[in-house]
Formats: sequence, structure tokens, C-alpha cells
Amino acid sequence: MLSPLGWRRHEENEDAIGWGLIRSVFFVEVDSAQRPGFGHVSFPARSIPAVRASYESGMQNGGESVAEPGSAPLRGPGNYSARLLDPDGYLVQLVVAPD
Repeated sequence: MLSPLGWRRHEENEDAIGWGLIRSVFFVEVDSAQRPGFGHVSFPARSIPAVRASYESGMQNGGESVAEPGSAPLRGPGNYSARLLDPDGYLVQLVVAPD
């Protein structure tokens, strides 16, 4: 789901995975206190096609649609986003906004 945004997996071990454009800036770590569905993550996209591609990738890999890709005027003029629940129940938002 992150590759259409240009993000790559740069680090991985038994307790954590790190993603980023050039280096790891976003990490997911195993923690016994975590519970599924607790949280919201948002990823910036480079373009509207990247939002669409990432959303489709998420849906093809077990995601559940919350908001299909489209204009998000409540977030400000020119914003475009999509939201889905990942297979563990986390809310994932993909967004592109004007500079």
C-alpha cells in the first residue's frame, strides 16, 4: 500500500519494520500492550494517482473502505484523500494537499 506513495521498506527485524522515501521515518513495532484497531495513521502522497493506487493496493490486500478516493474540501481547498481500515482495524488515510 505504501509503494504507490514512493515509500519503501528500509529496515526489518523481528520486532520492527521501518518505511520511508529515502530512509526509514515511519516505524511499526511489536508491543504486547497494543491492541488491534487502536489508532489512525495518515500518509502524504505525491499526487492524486498515487492516492488512488495506494487505496487500491490496500483494498486488494484486505482493506475495508471508509472513504473512497475523492476531493476532501472539509480538509481545505485542493485536498484529495482516501481512507480505509487495514486488516487489523487501523484507520489509514492517504492524502495529497496543495503546497
